[in-house]
Amino acid sequence: MNTLIELEKKINSELTTKINNSKILHDQLYLEINKEDLIDVTLFLKTNKDTKFRQLIDITAVDYPEETQRFKIVYLLLSHEFNQRIILSYHISENELINSLTSIFPAANWMEREVFDMYGINFKDHPDLRRILTDYGFEGHPLRKDFPLTGNYEVRYSEEQKKVINEPVKLEQNYRNFDYESPWEGTKYIKEQTDNNDKKN
Repeated sequence: MNTLIELEKKINSELTTKINNSKILHDQLYLEINKEDLIDVTLFLKTNKDTKFRQLIDITAVDYPEETQRFKIVYLLLSHEFNQRIILSYHISENELINSLTSIFPAANWMEREVFDMYGINFKDHPDLRRILTDYGFEGHPLRKDFPLTGNYEVRYSEEQKKVINEPVKLEQNYRNFDYESPWEGTKYIKEQTDNNDKKN
């Protein structure tokens, strides 16, 4: 397709019931779908003569711990022929099983393993779903927002035992506290203090 607007129209007309939302932003097309439609939508984007999204660039996730559907799964696809990018996404709850794309894009293998390792998201029909970045016996998933900042274990060399040992972190666990307010507007307590000072003056 020549333009993203034409591409958006084409995809929405061909996949009418499978696209929940579409928008063009930063020279990329964003598509929101249902997790059940991932395989059908991806196959269409890869094989259709007007799309040809034949390269999977990345798979990642975003963690929203306070939402019912905690994770947003994101796929980045590239069409070399048309020099266009598409970002597919859908939301899932914490323990949902999602389809693997390894049968369509073999490169998805390690990408899905990374998402599993970092977020604990399980992929159905993955040929080798195991950790890829963290060590054997690692507990937890480091990119979840409720993962402790100090981790659960520390690895250090013991002079007494003359070897590398794994032991629980002895520091107090500090969990991340997220402030969703805009930094441009300022936090509530600063604004309240400013308002109080203005009233006094």
